[in-house]
Amino acid sequence: MIRFECDYSEGAHPVILDLLAKTNLEQTPGYSEDPYCEEARALVRAYCNAPDAAIHFLVGGTQANVTIIASVLKPYQGVLCAETGHIHVHETGAVEATGHKALALPQTDGKITAAQVEAAYLKQKNDGSHEHIVQPGMVYISHPTECGTLYTKEELTALSETCRKCGLPLFLDGARLGYGLASPGSDLSAEDVATLCDIFTVGGTKVGALFGEAVVITNPALQKDFRYMIKRQGGMLAKGRLLGLQFIGLMKDGLYEALGKKADLLALQIKDGFAAAGCDFLVDSVTNQQFPILTRQQQEILGKKYAYSYWQPVDDGRDAVRFCTSWATKEEDVEELLKDIQNL
Repeated sequence: MIRFECDYSEGAHPVILDLLAKTNLEQTPGYSEDPYCEEARALVRAYCNAPDAAIHFLVGGTQANVTIIASVLKPYQGVLCAETGHIHVHETGAVEATGHKALALPQTDGKITAAQVEAAYLKQKNDGSHEHIVQPGMVYISHPTECGTLYTKEELTALSETCRKCGLPLFLDGARLGYGLASPGSDLSAEDVATLCDIFTVGGTKVGALFGEAVVITNPALQKDFRYMIKRQGGMLAKGRLLGLQFIGLMKDGLYEALGKKADLLALQIKDGFAAAGCDFLVDSVTNQQFPILTRQQQEILGKKYAYSYWQPVDDGRDAVRFCTSWATKEEDVEELLKDIQNL
């Protein structure tokens, strides 16, 4: 079985495994207070051109999302997000378990707009019963979105300006940031993200690491005591150097960008293959996630040889599915898939 159902099926890039093996018997302080984590923090700051950012390392995406949101919100506040947002539909109520509501907004191709955010903020603020209604306290987006789509620089700038006008910290979930920034359809840089967002993550788990997410806090007001929240949420890894070493490997010599670019280019080949076969798409994605619409017969044929994700029904007899490439996807596997798509 050739697997295209997600971007975290494989272990880790050899550069990372080599770093872990070479330093395996070294003794270092724990809880990410070691020299390797300090080096990794400097590399992430340089990558984002954010010299004053606070950098923290956590093991996984849900853990990072919950820790960030719980650290920002007051007890009576919730987080605005797309109705398809990861924290709303794919984290088993983890945000709600901290006492904060996910305030879902209608989405278009996985994205929300500055106008929607301002309207939601003003609706609650101007309601005569506003003290009885959960108050929007921050905004969550992901880049790429759950649909593989990207925010443009213009869209992110508008969101940022609105959030700052309304006093709502803007949090960008970058679990797949490497695939988003490397896409030929992207006009955003890591520096843009750091400038326009108050807090964001640089995902490692899905982009070449064994595990790990780097939390980047650019807003000084959100930096204080974040480590307390990491510990409270059970996210302070005793062997923290394991996270620092992985981000050293990803951030040095342009590896992070190279891995993202490779996956995106292979995914776009798959997209072209389905398009040439006459298939429609759920969304126009330019990242490593592609969502062709297939008949049940086509799904059955491809399913004998390839693992992919069912996404949603589209119409009678057709469904959207997801083919996902990763940093480790083999070119020969994509070539084989393309031949089989031609024969559908």
